[in-house]
Parts: sequence; structure tokens; C-alpha cells
Amino acid sequence: MTAVRSDVLIIGGGLAGLTLAIQLRRELPQLSVRVLERRRHPVPEAAFKVGESTVEIGADYFDRVLGLREHLDTRQIRKFGFRFFFNDGSNDIARCAELGVRSVLPKVSFQLDRGIFENFLGDEARRLGVAFDDGAMVRGIELADDGGDHTLRFEQDGARHQAQARWLIDASGRAGVLKRKLGLAEDNAHDAHAIWFRIAERIAIDEWSDDPAWCSRVEPPERWRSTNHLCGPGYWTWLIPLASGSHSVGIVADPAFHPLHTMDTFDKALAWFERHQPQLYGALAPHRDKLQDFAFERRFSYGCKQVFSDRRWALAGEAGLFLDPFYSPGSDFIAISNTLIAGLIARDTAGAAFAREARLSQNLYFTFYRNMLTLYQGQYALFGDGALMPLKVTWDYTFYWGIMSPFFFQRRLTDFGLFARLGGTLAHCEALNREVQALLRTACRVAPPAHDGRFVDQCDLPWFVELNRALTDDLDAAGTEQRVLVNAQTLERLAAEIVAFVRARGTEPGADLPLLQALVPGAPELLGAAA
Repeated sequence: MTAVRSDVLIIGGGLAGLTLAIQLRRELPQLSVRVLERRRHPVPEAAFKVGESTVEIGADYFDRVLGLREHLDTRQIRKFGFRFFFNDGSNDIARCAELGVRSVLPKVSFQLDRGIFENFLGDEARRLGVAFDDGAMVRGIELADDGGDHTLRFEQDGARHQAQARWLIDASGRAGVLKRKLGLAEDNAHDAHAIWFRIAERIAIDEWSDDPAWCSRVEPPERWRSTNHLCGPGYWTWLIPLASGSHSVGIVADPAFHPLHTMDTFDKALAWFERHQPQLYGALAPHRDKLQDFAFERRFSYGCKQVFSDRRWALAGEAGLFLDPFYSPGSDFIAISNTLIAGLIARDTAGAAFAREARLSQNLYFTFYRNMLTLYQGQYALFGDGALMPLKVTWDYTFYWGIMSPFFFQRRLTDFGLFARLGGTLAHCEALNREVQALLRTACRVAPPAHDGRFVDQCDLPWFVELNRALTDDLDAAGTEQRVLVNAQTLERLAAEIVAFVRARGTEPGADLPLLQALVPGAPELLGAAA
């Protein structure tokens, strides 16, 4: 048995593990880093992993933190934002309500072919000096209790090896190697399932209608570059283009509306599309022979009891928790967890105590997770409400860009003094978010889609576009604090307008929503066309 040692040992050479390894080599080049990955590299393109759509935090992490912009620009697809169609059962997408932007917003994001990206990350990690062992199967873990090295046993090419490290990071995804060993799994009361597949054909959603008004709504007319959400009561379908030329397609549903057994094979999924998304069915059916893979997950969302430890171990990305793919938060939470882990390792490397920081980092990470989870829990009935969903999406993105994102973009995630100073404001925003989500659930109406061809163009909301643009402003701690305070005021005004809208639909905030009851109605200055 051969033995190797490193300062940091990462289980899992997927998106979370390889990006953490690259980040550590860039920020702490004096440390030795080893990654163990069970799959052989290179991995297949297109039909490899889901999680292909990035949003602002994740995209910024890949771009500015890891320095991967050249690869993103040349080998991946620049995303045309999120786009939502409320078109359940419709054969004419031009007559259905649409929510999106007519032109690309200032902050860039990308559609990732995970095979292309992870092959590149593996090569980049090795170039930076990471010991990247693919085809390595973990066989046992012994965590140190005495401040010494952790020990891990693995097999590679039939030979047995032992690896020791000061820090052990589980980035093994849903396998959750360390999570299972320590019994850290936790249910999160969000029950939804997903099916997905890749097909070797571009789904040309821009060609689904030749209506001149519909075709001219976007500049350039490339809706196919968006993460397109085709929505109906209890479900949404994703369409994500891949740089390899394939398209990723998935259905995510609440089992109370659409049980998994109605879609858990490709033939069943096509039959389901024929009923609920007939235009997509028409685009897929002639290309059955180009199917590249098919998979499903019964309960994809889960929590975790602990992700960071002062015993020098941590869980990164999906090895710890996973929310819901509706707003593509997977790479965001990889970016956040990796940044917090790197901060703990940096303190330890400098010889500083980090037990307090491990506790604060975990509290912060779980706070982000709980806040984002409220966006999905019990909300799937809303997805068919073409009148209410533009308000929800606008609210959710205001909370994300305005309250959560500034700390990452201004590199203040580990500035716990700043979080303490903003504690009262952040607690109020969190409580307000919970109440708005509860009000939206109450106001939801499961009804046939509105076939009025309405286009809610988020570019018509200047303050919304500015929230996106302002993400990359260069602010110091005081500037970041002031920015969050201003955004919190915007959030409260937006909440008042949402209350006014749902009241007009006949729904009053109940006694269990005291913050919303206390809001003073104002003129609808923020929502504009969204309402």
C-alpha cells in the first residue's frame, strides 16, 4: 500500500471539488492539494451532468474568482437570462404570457456543457499543481480527533493507497461520502422530483412561431440561449442549450400534481409533453433517435445538519445540501461554500484559531439556504399562474440581487463584522421574504393559462436592470453596508406593491403576516408592466 500526504484532500473531482482545488491553489499556493475522483477523465460531453445553467453568483465565481473567463467566452454559451412561458397545453407560444428580457442584462452568466467544463477544470487543476487522481474509489475514512492528519483509503487501477491530509473536504455530490459516515443527512420538507435527458439536436424555440410581433420582442432574436422555463400548475420544464450542440431538457414537478410514474421513462415523458407542452413534443418526437441519456431523481432537495467543522473537515456543494433547480442555484452554493471553506483554511494556514469562524460560516451558509428554500417550498402550484408569477420572480430576484448577492460580489462573505452591523436589517428582510412567499401561496389560483400574448419585459423596469448592473460595482465595507440598506428599502416598497396587487385579486394578508399588514400601500412605481 502506497501512502501520500497533502495539506488539503478533496473527495470528488466534479464541479465543487475541482473549483475548490483551483481556488486554493490560486489563493494559497503554498498548500498542497489532492483531489480523488471516481470517474475517469476525460468525461463525456453533453450527456454528463445536469446543473448546466449558471446565475450571477456562480458565474462571477467562475469568471472573476477563478479567472476562467476565456474558457467561458470561447467554449460555453453566454446565457440570455431566464425566460418563462405560461403555456401549459398550448400549441401557440406567441399567444401565451411570457416573462423575460428583450436584451441581455449587464451581468454576464453562462450555459455550461458540464462535460466540456469539467474536463477543462481537471486540466486547469493539474496545470496549477493539483494532484488530481481520477478513477479513484474511496474505501474508508478515519477522522482525526487529536489535531493530527485525517486518513483516507482508496483504490486506483487495482492498487490500494492511503492518503493523509490536514484538511478533508467532501465534494462527492449526492454520494455524500463523509455526510453518510457522520449521519448528517436531513430532510427539508420540500417534496419535488425531476426527470431529465439530453438530445443531440438544438431546440429552436425561436422558430415555434412566425408571428412578427412575437419574433421581434427580443434583441437579438435568440430565445434559445435563455434558460427557458415552460410553466404550468405544479411543474416547469427546462430547456438549456449546450455548447456541444445538444439540448438539455427536464421536467421538475410537485408529485401532488404530476406523479413521477407519469414521466419516468423517455416514452412516458414524451407522452406527458404531448399533453402539457405540445410544441415541445413536436420538436422532440422527430428526433427520438438522437436521445443521449435519460435519468430521474425522486426527492432531489435535501438539507444537512453540519457542513463545516473546527476538526478541519467540510462539505462542499451537493455533498452537503441542495435546494431546487428552478433558479439554478447549484453553482451559487458551490461558490459560497467554497469561499467560506477557503477562508477557514486560510485562517488555519496562518496559524489563527478558526473555531468561531467555522461556526459563523455555517450559520451564514444555512441562513442563505433557508432563505432561498422559502422561494420553492409549497410554491409549485404558483407556476401556472401567469399573472402572479411575474411578481414572484421579480420579488425573488430583488431579494437575491439586492440582499444576498452584494456580500459575494464585494468579497465580504467572511466579513462577519459587516453581517453583525446589518443584523437587524437582514433579519427584517428575511422575515419580509417569508411573509411575501406565504402571501403568494395564499393568492395563487390554479387556472388555465392566459392566452393573451402578454410580454412582461423586465428591461422596462429600470431599477431592476440597475440592480443587476450594480452587482459588479467596486465597494468597500461601508459602501456595501449602504448598498444593502438601500436595497432593503426597495424590497419593502416592492412588498407593499405586491400586497396591493393581491388585494385587488381578493386576497388579504392574514394576521399571521404582521409585516405585510403594517405596510402602507404606495403607487405601483416598481412593478410596472409586471403587474
